[in-house]
Amino acid sequence: MSENERKFAGKLYHPMKTNIHWDECREKVKRFNESDFWRDTSALEELKMIFASVGEGFVLTPPFYCDHGRQISFGNHFYANTDLTILDENYVTIGDNVYLAPHVSIYTAGHPIDAGIRNFDLEYAKPVTIGNDVWVGGNVVINPGVTIGNNVVIGSGSVVTKNIPDNVVAAGNPCRVIREITEDDKRFWEEQYQEYSQDRDCQ
Repeated sequence: MSENERKFAGKLYHPMKTNIHWDECREKVKRFNESDFWRDTSALEELKMIFASVGEGFVLTPPFYCDHGRQISFGNHFYANTDLTILDENYVTIGDNVYLAPHVSIYTAGHPIDAGIRNFDLEYAKPVTIGNDVWVGGNVVINPGVTIGNNVVIGSGSVVTKNIPDNVVAAGNPCRVIREITEDDKRFWEEQYQEYSQDRDCQ
């Protein structure tokens, strides 16, 4: 197997032997981060071209960092606040209606626990998947190989090391399920929305 094949298979590989050039990605990321984002979106439009796919309603707030871009897919109605970092050595797939708070980090790359093997500069990479209707709080770290389900809230400061199922609130280090998202939650927030709508109508 080639180094690239080993990487996408989740096996040990040498990152400097994958023959992937980072120059285009780094140039576009640098230009975006230095842009007058709220007045001129041209740098964002150029940055979007390096990603595997970008849905409608895409908002990315600088600064932002990724390694390659071509392994990242964004769904519709995506929003990321400042300092999103994605180490996309393997695939990162993000669904529809996903909100990321400041300082979220998504890592697909990891290193061997054994120091002797790690010191050969070898690493592994496993894909990360985030489902639809997900809100990730500030300073959350999502580790290699993790899948976060649909309709999930990840609490601030969490370190997500294992898969998170659908329809839950999860938090902590390591991140664990706190409780299910229930019909009571839905009714409460629908009432809050109704109050908001009525207040807006009165103005």
